[in-house]
Amino acid sequence: MEYTHLGRTGLTVSRLCLGTMNFGPHTEEADAHRIMDAAHEQGINFFDTANTYGGHGTRGRTEEIIGAWFAQGGGRRERTVLATKLYGETGTWPNEGKLSALNIRRAVDASLRRLRTDHIDLYQMHHIDRDTPWEEIWQAMEVLVAQGKIVYVGSSNFAGWHIAQAQEAARARNFLGLTSEQSLYNLLERSVELEVVPAARHYGLGLIPWSPLHGGLLGGVLRKEREGVRRSQDRQAGVLAARRDQIQAYEDLAAELGHEPGDVALAWLLSRPAVTAPIVGPRTLEQLLAAVRALDVTLDRKTLDRLDEIFPGRRTAPEDYAW
Repeated sequence: MEYTHLGRTGLTVSRLCLGTMNFGPHTEEADAHRIMDAAHEQGINFFDTANTYGGHGTRGRTEEIIGAWFAQGGGRRERTVLATKLYGETGTWPNEGKLSALNIRRAVDASLRRLRTDHIDLYQMHHIDRDTPWEEIWQAMEVLVAQGKIVYVGSSNFAGWHIAQAQEAARARNFLGLTSEQSLYNLLERSVELEVVPAARHYGLGLIPWSPLHGGLLGGVLRKEREGVRRSQDRQAGVLAARRDQIQAYEDLAAELGHEPGDVALAWLLSRPAVTAPIVGPRTLEQLLAAVRALDVTLDRKTLDRLDEIFPGRRTAPEDYAW
């Protein structure tokens, strides 16, 4: 396993992050525990979850599954850099979502109970809260750091200007502020290159891409379709229809390189500036082990240029759209 620092911090994390969103809705608890054990065996020490994961009507279930795994002991908690999130509604009563100081206080305590731990290593805001001022958010986070309940703070799905706004507000308070940003980023979706990636690099944030295979579209979807193993109902059907030629060219390139398409997609992300660790969200142990293969894939300049031809990227704003 390869390791790096999370952004400008001294925290060391694996170059792959284990995503747990499937634990509960699609992966039974016993299988999820086996996947987490295997992740440690492969050297993955960075796990990501959220307080709303678990499925319809069972929000928080994923954190409970992870907490039960920690409770088995054997250094499981100590060897894990644990990241979770808050923002989404966890109930129907007021103040059971978003980023008010009250919800931050309640949400962290609820996550700690479910996770059966005394602290969260990376506490991430799952979305921007346009109704809560940064002075309130940072004061609440400072209290959690002082109490030892969280160590670092991260964001997810923030725009570049949200990152700048958050960091300048933190700077005024002499607070570390954000250490990471979790964004949708892959070969098919490169919008973050406009402003989010430049903001992350400027402020020293580690970039944690989610959906690195874009819902499976970069994992050999056309080959699987031909082999008859593709699900007939697919929420990505519209994207696939619109970008079939690009995806076919991509799969042809992967075959020419002798690699699985999914391995190429992960290797490409690992080559990108500011990227700390793509999130891989396996439903099965086999999917986890397949993701680890990407660490052995090195893409040369010619291949990177070819990928840019197939999936054109974005230049930094404003040059992307202005002179």
